[in-house]
Amino acid sequence: MWSGPRNLSTAMMYSFAARGDCGIWDEPFYAAYLKATGIDHPMRAEILAAHETDASVIADRCSGEAPLGEPIFYQKHMTLHMIPSFDRGFMRDCENVFLIRHPTRVVASYAKKREGPSLADIGFVQQAKLFDEVAQWLGRPPLVVDSADVRQDPKGMLTALCAALGLPLHRGHAALACGRTQGRRRLGAALVRRRASLFGLRGSRRPAAGPCPALCGPRPAGAAALRAPCRLPHQDVKASTSRTSASERFSRPRRVQR
Repeated sequence: MWSGPRNLSTAMMYSFAARGDCGIWDEPFYAAYLKATGIDHPMRAEILAAHETDASVIADRCSGEAPLGEPIFYQKHMTLHMIPSFDRGFMRDCENVFLIRHPTRVVASYAKKREGPSLADIGFVQQAKLFDEVAQWLGRPPLVVDSADVRQDPKGMLTALCAALGLPLHRGHAALACGRTQGRRRLGAALVRRRASLFGLRGSRRPAAGPCPALCGPRPAGAAALRAPCRLPHQDVKASTSRTSASERFSRPRRVQR
């Protein structure tokens, strides 16, 4: 799953973890990205000390089995972590899905957590490049999921995503989408419930998101690029009802004015 920050990506990861047949890996390249770029992020020293920093080793693990041998291996990747010097060959061994959110909402949310974000920090340009790269060697556009659709109709969108990937909707997955958890993994279930609540993924359906927030103050570096005609994978044709077929629930980015 290729996403930018502040994008429901953690809730999506935990929804797959709730299946019970799925291993997860949260931001595998984060430490390698910090080491390679020298960027100063919160808890940088701790992250570098605790996680693998060799991008080639990480890529090999991404191509391999899930941590405990689970049949499904869900990897939550941040697009900004995949810098040009990192080998992307492992992506050909994966089903690549792109999770998007409206840029205004991402910037507004990100700015609350970290001052002075740049265009590179929110990952949209990197996401577009990765999307084009995958589309080129696939010969077709990869799957795109809008987090707004997931928030509005969690069960419908998770069901459609699983169908598009050829996966059955596991009962743990469905329970999380409906705001319920059950089974013997109670501690894990409680964590999933908390994550789902925090990220707005509880309940079978939720109201559509309101108007985009107004952005004010100094513009982040590179923000002018978003005003130029561009194609970014953040605008798909919305799936308007839960009755939409799985193949129609996911659509492809289109050229938009920004």
